[in-house]
Amino acid sequence: MKQKIQKAVFDFYTDIAYSTYTREKKRLQVELLNLQQWIVEERQRVAFVFEGRDAAGKGSTIKRFVENMMPKYLRVVELGTPTSSESKRWFQRYTKHMPDPGELVFFDRSWYNRALIEPTMGYCKRSQYKYFMNKVLDWEEDLIREGVILIKFYLSVDKATQLYRFEERIVDPLKYWKYSKNDQMVRSKWDIFTKYKEQMFARCSSSLSPWVLVNSNNKLYARLTCMLYAVTHIDYRSDKPFVPLSEEKVRQRYSICLDGVPFSGLNYRQYNVLKQLAK
Repeated sequence: MKQKIQKAVFDFYTDIAYSTYTREKKRLQVELLNLQQWIVEERQRVAFVFEGRDAAGKGSTIKRFVENMMPKYLRVVELGTPTSSESKRWFQRYTKHMPDPGELVFFDRSWYNRALIEPTMGYCKRSQYKYFMNKVLDWEEDLIREGVILIKFYLSVDKATQLYRFEERIVDPLKYWKYSKNDQMVRSKWDIFTKYKEQMFARCSSSLSPWVLVNSNNKLYARLTCMLYAVTHIDYRSDKPFVPLSEEKVRQRYSICLDGVPFSGLNYRQYNVLKQLAK
């Protein structure tokens, strides 16, 4: 019987200071280049999946992964609405986008649309959902046995943070295009999505293909956490493993005075919210 595990929670950079974030991001991006060099030289095949609710930070996290990588040897896959034929041949739709030898592929949403968005919004038949849930681990583990290194990240955002990011997008002239009426429709079905998400964790995770759950209420934390997981869980160099900054260098607390009322001991996200209110 296939060993099922629910999810692995990877936690390190909680409450990181912004100045520390920029320094650690550069260190991790240098290490990601070392990883990519190994992938190219050793003809490895690596696929990263990024799932999560709207505004969880999937795209921005991928951007930090790839912004200093060699573009010739990577692809970012973000597929649109499936055709009728693609909907019937779901796994084949994604098999053709798997990495070639010497390549990384980043999936901004993935085949797990069928486990999350599609059943939540009624975009697939019940029989299609059940078939997917029964077959997805076998399909993934076949890919792994064929040589694909597969890492699945789920970026978790709470309801209040998602609303804050939606409102930010609506008024930002550089981000308004990220918001659509469909985002609000999915948000109105929050509890239904949650039910399907928990089913996905329970049934679509194994020792070979686990979900890595990352808290993305703080995007800085989420970006670094995903990058750290990648460089510490792929066995590409034993001579000089990456060592993250120590905990005491990562943690920082903030203080601010708002309308004469002092606030102290704040993490970065709390401080940033109050800073916006003070403007």
